[in-house]
Amino acid sequence: MDNRSLTFATICVAWLVSWIGDPGRVAAATYEVGPGKPFTNISAVAWESLQAGDTVLIHWRTNAYKEKWVICRQGTSNAPITVRGMPGPNGELPVIDGENATTRSALSYWNENRSIIKIGGASVPADTTPKFIVIENLDIRGARPPFTYKGAGGVTASYIANASAIYVEKCENLIVRNCRLHDCGNGFFVASSDTLASRNILVEGNDIFDNGNVGSIYEHNNYTAAINITFQYNHFGPLRAGCSGNNLKDRSAGLIVRYNWIESGNRQLDLVEGEDSVLIRSDPGYHTTYVYGNVLVEPDGAGNRQIAHYGGDGSHQANYRQGALYFYNNTIYSTRTDRTTLLRLSTNNERCDCRNNIIYTTAAGNTVSILDDTGLLNLTHNWLKPGWVNSFANMSGTITNDGSNLTGAAPGFLDEARQIYFLTTNSPCRDTGVALHTNAPATHFALRHYIPRRLSVARPNYQTLDIGAYEFSQLEAWRYANFGTNASNPFISSDTADPNTNGIPNLVEYAFLQNPNGTTGPGMPKPMIFHLSSDHFGVQFARRLPPTEVTYRVQTSPDLQLWNDGSFLSDSGDLLTNAFTTVIGPAGTNLISIRLNQTLDSAPRQFMRVRVER
Repeated sequence: MDNRSLTFATICVAWLVSWIGDPGRVAAATYEVGPGKPFTNISAVAWESLQAGDTVLIHWRTNAYKEKWVICRQGTSNAPITVRGMPGPNGELPVIDGENATTRSALSYWNENRSIIKIGGASVPADTTPKFIVIENLDIRGARPPFTYKGAGGVTASYIANASAIYVEKCENLIVRNCRLHDCGNGFFVASSDTLASRNILVEGNDIFDNGNVGSIYEHNNYTAAINITFQYNHFGPLRAGCSGNNLKDRSAGLIVRYNWIESGNRQLDLVEGEDSVLIRSDPGYHTTYVYGNVLVEPDGAGNRQIAHYGGDGSHQANYRQGALYFYNNTIYSTRTDRTTLLRLSTNNERCDCRNNIIYTTAAGNTVSILDDTGLLNLTHNWLKPGWVNSFANMSGTITNDGSNLTGAAPGFLDEARQIYFLTTNSPCRDTGVALHTNAPATHFALRHYIPRRLSVARPNYQTLDIGAYEFSQLEAWRYANFGTNASNPFISSDTADPNTNGIPNLVEYAFLQNPNGTTGPGMPKPMIFHLSSDHFGVQFARRLPPTEVTYRVQTSPDLQLWNDGSFLSDSGDLLTNAFTTVIGPAGTNLISIRLNQTLDSAPRQFMRVRVER
């Protein structure tokens, strides 16, 4: 084809990025810890002297770091203080083990027995409220009785029952991301008081599991009290065997729990009063809580039969949340053989808007109740098994049921046995949802869904909203149809995997109607000459009809260096013509033809490629 050619791009996956600092952050120091690095041990880092913008890189090594420390310094919005684990060759996170750990001798801080990493007050460094801190990519474990540690003064001491992997005594603007927090009393703990409230906390993409103390109800995988705290994309697993704590227990104002996988615990969610902080209770966000897009799994015999508790658990009911819980687009999956109760609202001053949820039990429908006893509940557009009941008690609360809820034998999961809760093509939950409550802002529309493990992708925008945590996904249905039992194996089924080793990643195979387990067939982009009034170079390829969850973006170049965006095709709308290209193929079909606007005679070198983006 002379000097004209065609290529197609592999993948550009656009994951959600949260605040990690401004690109214009000031120059700062980087401290590298690990084998062959300037610092062999974490305790060699001068934690008491960190400045805004400093980064501590802790490199993976085969043996755990047995060290603990305090962060009592301040970053800024443009220059946070970052502690980042650098994974090993197979993605292993650096392990920070609190058992027999040693504290840097130059540090001096109280409550050493409560943490491996403490964010909060100290004598050395001088006491302050830590601000703009990022902790990511660390595997933190081993803060609980009977484990011991050696403190800053060289004296061996024991962890107390409520010790945590990360203990936030006080902090403003904290991100904890992509960490594993396990084998501790509490996995993640945030404190507040009447005089100082931790605030602006983001907990995302973490694995929090295997915490608690045997025989105790007082320690949990997560125990937090803050002003403005968001949990998203996390995997919360079962507590340690014999531990009776909750999975996510929270006493915050401005609480958002979205797009998480929360499995087991005495309750999956225990959202109660800010008992220790008048600052929390007086915050405007205290009386509004959002729980959406989560998968909540209740195993048989996992303690309390209630999935979520909202209100309070103390003796002072005046301190209870007494507001609105917006609980929507969640998937609840229970294997209890006795009874399952969706919600406990502590008093009739607590109210919940419950919509677009799948509430499924493997037992008969009459083993499911919606409300424990008290509270005001609005029930609309949920899916349940027939026979469900309002309450197993003499309910004193009120349920307003508008008659729109669906019932059936099964909600239509792709693979229930393997916990793949995406919907099948013929699921009764497709296109049967309803818009948010009028008091819930559009900023809390369910825009994403959880992807194992500890990730999320954009929720497809398919006509009417589906019920449950997952919108029907043509891509996921294709993935399961092609990979079956390996649909959850990222080395085989992920967007970037190439199981048939033909050099074409799965997402590209999907986009161009290919068989990811077979040989390359027709449909891949191919160069064409289009004979119109003048000859034009162009490309032809097969595309999936919307909704596809991908964008086809044709790009042009005169030199393989500078690429210009031409026509594109997406679920949200197509751009058929611009200054560079024109779609000339039949609209609304799988076969698409796109030509350069420039004629063949006008330039000796012409290049095109098709970029597939998710």
